[in-house]
Amino acid sequence: MKYNFRGNKIEVTDAIKEYLETKLSKVEKYLDDNDEVEAKALISTKGKDQKVEVTIWSGKYNIRAEETNNDLYSAIDLVVDKLERQFKKYKSKISNKRVAKEEIMPEIEDFFEDEEQTIVRRKEVFLKPIDEEEAITQMELLGHSFFVFKNVDTQKINVVYKRKDGDYGIIEAN
Repeated sequence: MKYNFRGNKIEVTDAIKEYLETKLSKVEKYLDDNDEVEAKALISTKGKDQKVEVTIWSGKYNIRAEETNNDLYSAIDLVVDKLERQFKKYKSKISNKRVAKEEIMPEIEDFFEDEEQTIVRRKEVFLKPIDEEEAITQMELLGHSFFVFKNVDTQKINVVYKRKDGDYGIIEAN
């Protein structure tokens, strides 16, 4: 696995890098081809809080997790635990699809036994061209955390969403 560590308002020392690499090596067992995989970590500080964001890219999927804690090393532990749970969940879903061909690993099957996800609602929407500000207003009026719209400037399908920090983000489809 390739590593890329970056700090925002904090210096990423060799000790922090070594600790991150040691902890992230726990998730390598879930990866098929470790040479193709890249793990990026952003470590930032805001007041007393230390925030760790880790994104792992492989040829098949992207997994991302973030955690905030007063102690940087605790935040790293928490984010790696979250990544490990996500990998287990992903592997379980893949295994469930191949249940006729392969045997499912018992510990993953037990862990996600009661957690079957299904689509419970499907909705068709008319995408009237609007600007980003109007999309945010519509999202807030509906009380949703995201809103799909056709951008009047680019004529592309966009999704505006509310971020955990209270700001907004936009995803633009190509």
